[in-house]
Amino acid sequence: MADIRAFKALRYDLGKAGKIEELTCPPYDIISNAQREGFISRNSHNVIRLELPKGEDPYGQAGQTLAQWREEGILKTDMDPGMYIYEQEFLSKMDKGETKVLRGLICRVRLEDFAAGVVLPHEETLSKAKEDRFQLMQATHCNFSQIYSLYQDEGHVTRKRLDNLAAGSAPRYEFSDGLVTHRLWVVNDLAAIEAIQEDFAGRKLYIADGHHRYETALNYRNHLREQGPWCPGADYVMMMLADMADPGLVVFPTHRLVRELQHFDSQALLNGCKEWFEVSDLGGLEEAQAALDGEYAQGKHAFVCYDGTCWRLLVLHDASILKKLLPEVSADYRQLDVTILHTLILERLLGIDKENMANQVNLTYTRSAQEAAASVDAGKSCCCFLLNPTRVSEIGAVAANGEKMPQKSTYFYPKLITGLVMNDLTQL
Repeated sequence: MADIRAFKALRYDLGKAGKIEELTCPPYDIISNAQREGFISRNSHNVIRLELPKGEDPYGQAGQTLAQWREEGILKTDMDPGMYIYEQEFLSKMDKGETKVLRGLICRVRLEDFAAGVVLPHEETLSKAKEDRFQLMQATHCNFSQIYSLYQDEGHVTRKRLDNLAAGSAPRYEFSDGLVTHRLWVVNDLAAIEAIQEDFAGRKLYIADGHHRYETALNYRNHLREQGPWCPGADYVMMMLADMADPGLVVFPTHRLVRELQHFDSQALLNGCKEWFEVSDLGGLEEAQAALDGEYAQGKHAFVCYDGTCWRLLVLHDASILKKLLPEVSADYRQLDVTILHTLILERLLGIDKENMANQVNLTYTRSAQEAAASVDAGKSCCCFLLNPTRVSEIGAVAANGEKMPQKSTYFYPKLITGLVMNDLTQL
């Protein structure tokens, strides 16, 4: 099962590099060009220069920058192998809601092909993103960000270990980015590390966020085995592991925007929905969100559709229709809200097939309901569909079945910050 290891992380020397809050950044794939420049202007040593390089030869530049920072002592390798406790404290709805705390473990994890059933994905990936990450790994031989994975631990044994270890000392880093307070502890105690390793010996890991990076790590490892120079750490990848039942886990929905669809007919869509859904009118976005929350609490499958004129709540009549339409997939997969929306509405009523969705021809995504509605109001989208979040239990069930959800089925919040620790693949 899961083979996890301590490692000598590459970390910033704050005496030379600056404040840790000026050196870190969110995941590369949610950063705009303007935001990237903002991070660099704040501190020229920000990790974004390594994780999201730009220019005529971006990957080569990242490799050169990494080498220069190591030579100058901006980045230094820890003296002893360690595991790293990472904690995030945040509000459950970004601007309101209850305060939550998620605590996990950053370590190395031995790469396993998905067929081995040890590390399990839950979402489809895009080839373009994997090619980008592969070229960056080739140029730097380093992981700058952690893959976010979950594990099952009914007794919460590992979480209790992490709590005890964190209670024994002050965090090495503690800072806020405005929305999230980040804390990091370094664990070098050999007995503690061995105990944590034993905890994971019988566990599977479920990728929550970072599917592209995991598949890239597999490709990189295989490439080196076939034709590249030996890289001692390439059999491992850096992960942050969290308990699947941790009360700090928060999943946001990802809403769907339908755009540039020829001959879009709102009335025809409404009439078609009535075959499978109970349709009721809503007064606006606030009422729509409240209605979705209510249906979610009752375990019902529901969506909100907004076409620029009317807000409508769609509640599925009978989930058994999916068994007839998708007999080849598991019951867990058929019960996903995204499966129901894609199968009944996007594919059958709007004619947006899976290839179209994958290439984002007539379908785009946003986490913001306000942004979705604004896109429709501005005429950029024909309509939008607001969803409830996928439950963590559903993610685990689908992954355990060896199935993958449609792209953009989950949005774990908050995202893991990049730059606290880095994994040098040239070292064991």
